[in-house]
Amino acid sequence: MSTSSLHNKAQAWSALFSEPMSELVKRYTASVDFDQRLWRADIDGSLAHAEMLAAQGIIGAQDLADIRRGMATIAQDIESGAFEWKLDLEDVHLNIEARLTALVGDAGKRLHTGRSRNDQVATDVRLWLRGEIDGLAVLLKDMQRALVELAAQHTDTVMPGFTHMQVAQPVSFAHHLLAYVEMLARDGERLADVRRRTNQLPLGAAALAGTSYPLDRERVARTLGFEGVCQNSLDAVSDRDFALEFSAFASICMVHVSRLSEEIVLWMSQNFGFIDLADRYCTGSSIMPQKRNPDVAELARGKTGRVVGHLMALLTLMKGQPLTYNKDNQEDKEPLFDTVDTLRDTLRIMAEMVGGITVKADAMERAALRGYATATDLADYLTKKGLPFRDAHEAVAHAVKVAIQRGVDLSTLPLEVLQGFHPAIEADVFEVLSLRGSLNARNVLGGTAPAQARAQIERHRARLAG
Repeated sequence: MSTSSLHNKAQAWSALFSEPMSELVKRYTASVDFDQRLWRADIDGSLAHAEMLAAQGIIGAQDLADIRRGMATIAQDIESGAFEWKLDLEDVHLNIEARLTALVGDAGKRLHTGRSRNDQVATDVRLWLRGEIDGLAVLLKDMQRALVELAAQHTDTVMPGFTHMQVAQPVSFAHHLLAYVEMLARDGERLADVRRRTNQLPLGAAALAGTSYPLDRERVARTLGFEGVCQNSLDAVSDRDFALEFSAFASICMVHVSRLSEEIVLWMSQNFGFIDLADRYCTGSSIMPQKRNPDVAELARGKTGRVVGHLMALLTLMKGQPLTYNKDNQEDKEPLFDTVDTLRDTLRIMAEMVGGITVKADAMERAALRGYATATDLADYLTKKGLPFRDAHEAVAHAVKVAIQRGVDLSTLPLEVLQGFHPAIEADVFEVLSLRGSLNARNVLGGTAPAQARAQIERHRARLAG
């Protein structure tokens, strides 16, 4: 095969074919428009493979030197935008190989010894994703830090805690924010676990059955920083579990972001009025001049469906594939790439937006007073006086009913009225019925008491400092 033969799509892999591929099929099957983002991983993997081939005596030292020289030129051309990506060459791998062969001749042809595009692409995607995972881990920490620092300002800020979107019990705003920190911390643990399984080397599995060349796969793994080597060649070329797991992590993470986004939208609305967002994270209306719309939060909520959809696409892609590699797997990249891009952009902008939140503490406290949020505290008070909890619950329900009829909070009912529901009620009940008394009473590990929130903030700061 001549040096330029790789430029002929019909002969990119073999001289077997007697007619050129149709233009429609060429466009339909090509992936170079989107998989070119793998170029650095492709070059790194090829260099590690070439070094191993030379160390094993499969190619010569001059071939290795030529390959290194050619790859350095290709990397410079891609970085500068001078590299010409050709649809005829189908994908990132053949484009780089063809250019290498044009630059260094036979050494470029020898590079593919002992490997296939099947194990090559599996290696490239894992290498690329590993780098993206490391970047996302940093952004996850940034998002947590933004929430922790906002929480640190509001350990004593009272807001209503909700169940069924009804006012339930008072909580501190810090405690509420720290719930999202816990979610994102679990996301970080999931991401680290995904990285470990992603970081296994498929290269050396060749097309599907391994190779007759004496490859040193462990050497390549060490060179590329992989933690291990895929142990079964059939599985190595066809496995996309790492992509599925990453997409599952991303979907769960985006669901957490979406839940926070939903609350931000609610909190900013006039019906709540709990927070304000900086203008730079809002948009206006083309017809209603008074509007400030929380578009960033709404878009994050909407993009969650996009990421979850990519997970469903990848699961469906893999569900019917027999061993080993099938062309279907070309469809794994666009959903994976877009998932990474969407999650990365969302985490970055959400962390910035959280840092610009202004809290309206008075509005939060007024809302907590509207829903008889300390009713459970009164029931606990009676239980501590010796009543069975169910009896205490019943007595407090009657008290709430009277408060509703009078249009007042439990804490403003006169002592003699409260004693009418049970004679064990004494003057100390009013501390129990206050919002801050309710907060302070829940001074148990994981509770909403300001002292607990401060302890959790310090724990998270220490965890995120590493």
